[in-house]
Amino acid sequence: MIAFALNLAGAVALLLWAVKLIRSGVERGFMMQLRKALRRAAQSPATAVAGGAGAAFFLQSSTAVAMLATGFAASGGLAPAAGLFLLLGADVGSALVAQVLVFPASSLIPLLLLVGVALFLKSGSRSYKETGRILIGLALIFLSLGMIRTATAPLGQNVIVEMIMAYLSRDLISAFVIGGLLAWAMHSSVAAILTFVTIVAEGVLPVPAAVAMVLGANLGGALIPLLLSLSAPREARQIVLGNVLLRGGGAIACLAAYAVFEPSLAALGSDAFRQIINLHLAFNAGAMLLALPLVPLVIALLDRMLASANTRHPASHLTALDRNVLATPERALACASREVLHMGEVVHQMLQPVMTLFQSFDQDLAESQLAREEEVDRMHYETKLYVAQLQQGPLNEDQSRRAMDIASFANNLEEAADQISTNLLEIARRLNTKGLRFSEDGWIELNDFHDRVVGNAQLALEVMITRDRAAALQLVEEKDRIRKAEQELQARHLNRLKSGNPASIETTNLHQETLRALKVINTSFSTMAYPIAEEAGALLASRLSSSASAS
Repeated sequence: MIAFALNLAGAVALLLWAVKLIRSGVERGFMMQLRKALRRAAQSPATAVAGGAGAAFFLQSSTAVAMLATGFAASGGLAPAAGLFLLLGADVGSALVAQVLVFPASSLIPLLLLVGVALFLKSGSRSYKETGRILIGLALIFLSLGMIRTATAPLGQNVIVEMIMAYLSRDLISAFVIGGLLAWAMHSSVAAILTFVTIVAEGVLPVPAAVAMVLGANLGGALIPLLLSLSAPREARQIVLGNVLLRGGGAIACLAAYAVFEPSLAALGSDAFRQIINLHLAFNAGAMLLALPLVPLVIALLDRMLASANTRHPASHLTALDRNVLATPERALACASREVLHMGEVVHQMLQPVMTLFQSFDQDLAESQLAREEEVDRMHYETKLYVAQLQQGPLNEDQSRRAMDIASFANNLEEAADQISTNLLEIARRLNTKGLRFSEDGWIELNDFHDRVVGNAQLALEVMITRDRAAALQLVEEKDRIRKAEQELQARHLNRLKSGNPASIETTNLHQETLRALKVINTSFSTMAYPIAEEAGALLASRLSSSASAS
């Protein structure tokens, strides 16, 4: 049994890693395009469902789509109802992923590994490199499923296992709970479903227990983004809570119906394996179709339920700067890093809802933004003093450099907060006071640009926590792309002015000021990646060519 447990645990671990590898490849190579496509898709229920399904298929995760949707909702760029439509589609997309991945593909593993490794190691293009990462992840998924089959094959003759499985077939509630817990523990309903159906294929897991586990995994999968979004704004929580009510409630209802009526699953396939995997898809597709007309009602209900839970409040005055550890440089540097990370989180919170203010000025939200800016100013001031005190003691070269980096990060984040509270807030106020509106094309471009900066700000905070070299290089590359994108958008705006677009003429200064402010904010966050990129030898000393420098 010990050997079995190790083999199965290793196979499941490889499966989880492979799913994460694919998701990382999509996020690092194609996230900006995916975010833009999702925001476009959310314009109508039909396109939102289709967009959510496509995004979940590529990301191998409905949870990832849920977190994107909550981010959009927090920034004011997505209505809760549209976000819930996205999630219902994402649930179907993740079920389609399971359908594709259970096909026998052992013969493709060598080819996928060969092409994937070649692209990852030899390609200079980030998109090709990340495509290679995705292909490697696919190969490892197929390999891990084969390992699960091999590990579980001998269990059919084990008396103890037979007794446990027979009990789960009778106690569907226990099987349901186990399925939900495993999906939560794996943080992936896709991985949980693949594990269940693979064990079913070996004749170890009986159909009744598998049905309950698959339904439980759907509830567990819906709970994951809810628990990850507990501190999100009300609009964002409406989306994930609505998905729990519709998808999770549907799973509980289906379990009750199955326990009472014990229907045959013959219509879903000729064998137990195919019946269970098709049940997963049929459940999510059916839940989506039945839930579509209920979305407005559910969102209205949740809006009333969560009305008192207003999350727009100033940040607390807690500090990570412990002056009792200044004599221990490493601990003091860790304290300063935590404070700057908190600064970054507060600035990120300020950045997200900016476009909401552009559309409809909310005085409460504006005051919350100003309160957060005061909190950032306080943290900036105290961090500078803390670092100055730290530098009065004996620091080695590495510690001194890190202290300077922390002070520089704090300066840049304070600049970003000023851009939001002074420039962007004032632009929003002027827009609403004068009753001005950007042109339709200009508004779409500004929203896309803002969303891109929000994504880079989130990436910068991740880089600060993980110090991941690949993510840092991606952030540096994004800084250059943002600079080029800002120039391109300025040129498009000028073309609209030439064509005599009235809305563009009325808002020309505000449009250009918004782009410049967002670019400065992006630069402020991007500097967090520079020390890591410099350590990797990936930064040039200057953008100037050698001939220009010589002259």
